[in-house]
Order: sequence, then structure tokens, then C-alpha cells
Amino acid sequence: MSLEKYPLEELAKIKVRKFEQALKLFEEKTARLLEEEEKLFKTEEERNKCLEHKEAKLNQLREALDSGAKHAKIEMMKNYLKVVKEELKEKERKVESQKREVEKAENELEEAKKNLFQKKKDVEKLKIHKTEWKKIEALEDLRKEAIEEDEIGSVRHIFKKKGQKGAKND
Repeated sequence: MSLEKYPLEELAKIKVRKFEQALKLFEEKTARLLEEEEKLFKTEEERNKCLEHKEAKLNQLREALDSGAKHAKIEMMKNYLKVVKEELKEKERKVESQKREVEKAENELEEAKKNLFQKKKDVEKLKIHKTEWKKIEALEDLRKEAIEEDEIGSVRHIFKKKGQKGAKND
């Protein structure tokens, strides 16, 4: 068999390295998505607590109105309810912002996944090519060996004939 080195060996190494980088990037993007989803879960929990607090204060205000509480107390409760509503709006903005971050992380993960798939395909194509190249090289080696054997056989035949002619001439 020939001692020739696979001509695309360097390219194969580069493709494998790029595949490994794409795999690492995919893992990083997966971890980022999990982090962003965890943050979203926490911000939704905070918002839900704030919403429950608002509902509790609203019920407290209704009870105060029903029981005939003083106007000053009712006004104070209404003002506090406005503060709670503003806080709830802020929590809602945070949740929406975090949802956008999760969506962005999902898109990045999808791109990393596509990139990883493409890099894997490139590596597989080169593996297939290398296998085919080895088969062709093996066939070429067999062909060369057959030619050499034919030449050796021809030379032996010529020497044998010369040997017989030399013996007849004696």
C-alpha cells in the first residue's frame, strides 16, 4: 500500500476543530437559554406576588368602603393602591423584557444548532471522502503491483529465453 498521506488531512483537522467549536458554542447557548428561562421564572414569580399583593389591597379597600371607613383612610389606601399598580406595571415590563431575552436566547440556540449540524455534515463528508480515497489508493496500489509483477514476469521470461538460446549456442 502506498505511504501517501491523505491530501485533505489538514482540511479534515480544521473541520473537526470547527465542529468542536460549534459544539462548545451550542452548549454555551443551551446554558444561556436555561439561565434566561430561570430568570423569567423568577421575574414571573415576583410579578405574581405583586399581583397578589395588589388584589389583597384592592379587597382591603373594598372592605373599608363597605364598612364605611373614614375618607382619609380610604384616600390613603387608594394612593397606596396606585403605588402598587405602578410597581406591578414595572414588574410586567421586566417580565416582557425577560421574555424577549428568552426568545433571543432561543434564536441564538437555534442558529448554533444549525451551525453545529452543518459542521457535523462537513466532517462526515470528509470522512466519507477519506474512505473513498483510501479505496481508490488501494486499487491503485493493486494495479501498480500487478504492473510490476507483469514486468518481473516479462523480464524472467526474457532471461529464461536468453538462457535457453545461450545453452543451444554452446
